[in-house]
Amino acid sequence: MKYRRLGKTELNVSVVGIGTWQFGGEWGMDFSQDEADAILDKGAELGINLIDTAECYGDHLSEQLIGGYLSRRRREDWIVATKFGHHFHERFKRTDVYDAEDVVRQLDASLKALRTDYVDLYQFHSGPDAAFDNDDLWTALDKQVQAGKIRHLGTSIGSNDNLHQTEASTRVGSQAIQVVYNRLDRKPEERVFPACEAQDLGVLARVPLASGFLSGKYKPGTEFGATDVRHRQDAEQVRRRLEEVERIAAEEVPEGVDMAAWALAWCLRHPAVTSVIPGCKNPQQVQSNADAVALVTEPHPQDVPAPARA
Repeated sequence: MKYRRLGKTELNVSVVGIGTWQFGGEWGMDFSQDEADAILDKGAELGINLIDTAECYGDHLSEQLIGGYLSRRRREDWIVATKFGHHFHERFKRTDVYDAEDVVRQLDASLKALRTDYVDLYQFHSGPDAAFDNDDLWTALDKQVQAGKIRHLGTSIGSNDNLHQTEASTRVGSQAIQVVYNRLDRKPEERVFPACEAQDLGVLARVPLASGFLSGKYKPGTEFGATDVRHRQDAEQVRRRLEEVERIAAEEVPEGVDMAAWALAWCLRHPAVTSVIPGCKNPQQVQSNADAVALVTEPHPQDVPAPARA
């Protein structure tokens, strides 16, 4: 595993993390505690130390599975990032709540679910600019930082071209940007990444496999079940994207190289990107994701030595 400095924080994160939206039951399967443990144990074995989750991946369900795991492991071995701003009601249904008082309640609920007394990175989750520009919110969050419940603040931008929230990061105390970035969606390269580099913000690339399309497992015409969030995407757009994936596989991926590993390594080569946070449904996919590290051979400006682990 390789590690990079997450912007101005003192957090040294593995370049491949574990995204856990799937633990909330919206990616075609439900997870038991044992299944979640097996995924996270495999990550630990491979040197992964970053877990990304959110209060709305299920009603704190993803956080509860992570908390069940952390309660029986060394909490200090993991960097846990979660988010705020949405209330989960049922599969694929959420409402937005970003007022300061409720966000503090969300934080306490997340800490309870995670079975920890602090989160390493607490992220504004894909909210509108009007909610982001509320000084009361950031004042309340800063108080939670001072109280030790939050180590660092971050912003998960909903639009991958949201320059407003990215440029305001230093002003509000946000030290990391989470953004959709992958070989099919390079928009952040134009404005967001330069703003991140100028402010020394850490960058977490979410959806680095383009919702699994860049794994190479799916062909044009693939249909997703009703419990899989991908069934909500426009069918014609999905078809075009999968056709583009076939072209990329034929023209860009070296022969004999796993496409998923290639796609993650492709993201990690950008000088602004600190880590990728792909989802995974089993330990084998964790291994496949971690294999990307072997393909990242050039030095990166955020590279740091591996942390000591017991």
